[in-house]
Amino acid sequence: MSLIQVKNVSKIYQTGEVSVTALNGLSVTIGQTAFISFVGPSGSGKSTLLNLIGSLDKPTKGRVIVNDVDIATLNRTQSAAFRGSTIGFIFQNFNMIPVLTVYENVEYPLLMLKHNALDDHRERIFTLLDKVGMLDQKDKYPNQISGGQKQRVAVARALVTNPKIVLADEPTANLDHKTAFKVISIMHEMQKEFGTTFIFSTHDTKIVDEAEIIYTLEDGAIVNQEIKVNK
Repeated sequence: MSLIQVKNVSKIYQTGEVSVTALNGLSVTIGQTAFISFVGPSGSGKSTLLNLIGSLDKPTKGRVIVNDVDIATLNRTQSAAFRGSTIGFIFQNFNMIPVLTVYENVEYPLLMLKHNALDDHRERIFTLLDKVGMLDQKDKYPNQISGGQKQRVAVARALVTNPKIVLADEPTANLDHKTAFKVISIMHEMQKEFGTTFIFSTHDTKIVDEAEIIYTLEDGAIVNQEIKVNK
């Protein structure tokens, strides 16, 4: 069953009189519980594609349908609500809020959704922090933990709303080799346990090697697809 359908999508950015084509008639279908990598050189359109899937932007042409919702039909408020309920994000630079503790950083997306069941909050946050090995660090602030620990917290934060999709833009770029493998392993475990689809934009061969399907982008189009039959 298709979770994401990108249909003949183009994205053109206009800066003054200069037009830049980030995506050029791209089409791709992604199923549920997938572990996908989009790879390609800088400027190939990887991050733009993730932004469209995540409802952070809208296509110039074509359609992006995510969980049966046509992204182009959403206004700003609807897009924010859609992201909050359907999409989790993991960023290269962690994007933790420095004045909040580890626990509060993970809790933050739930507060933005105005979920009121605080007891349910607490149980889910504790469960996720335990799964990523950060429960004993829950009261620390971001400046008191390492980069690898921050990224593990980011995984928990991305999953706390129980999203169908997690979008990760170069999530291991700032991590050492051992820590990167630990974070990737955690994401695989979460994929299997929660049925989450993980979609990466990356240059990191460690993620590419673990992906079930690899799409190579050049000049805003998919030029190759590799399916790992052993995954």
